[in-house]
Amino acid sequence: MRLSHVNVTMPKGSEAVAREFYGRMLGLTEIPKPEGARHHGGVWFDAGGLDLHLSLEDRRFGPDARRHFGLACDDVKSIRAKLERAGFKTDNASPFPERRFFVLDPFGNRIEIHDLAWPRA
Repeated sequence: MRLSHVNVTMPKGSEAVAREFYGRMLGLTEIPKPEGARHHGGVWFDAGGLDLHLSLEDRRFGPDARRHFGLACDDVKSIRAKLERAGFKTDNASPFPERRFFVLDPFGNRIEIHDLAWPRA
């Protein structure tokens, strides 16, 4: 058995915002949804062999303070600078803030951005 995907939510009609953040800002590739799921809205991305699904949610109760998913990258400092220049607030991750940080996507989903070796090194 293996983990195949992670699903987070966003408000209805936010597909363009998701494509901007996950596609342009983070560099993930959008993947097509199966025919039977397309009418539900949302958008899917390939996150290095693990799918990231963004589904629609009618009601949000604000961001979650602890729940998150992690994305590994080869240049933590430059992706953090890119996000901050675009107006996204980032938070240090203790311990080892030089190797990872947290950011909220435009929908309040918490993401840990970390270097390729974290957390197993």
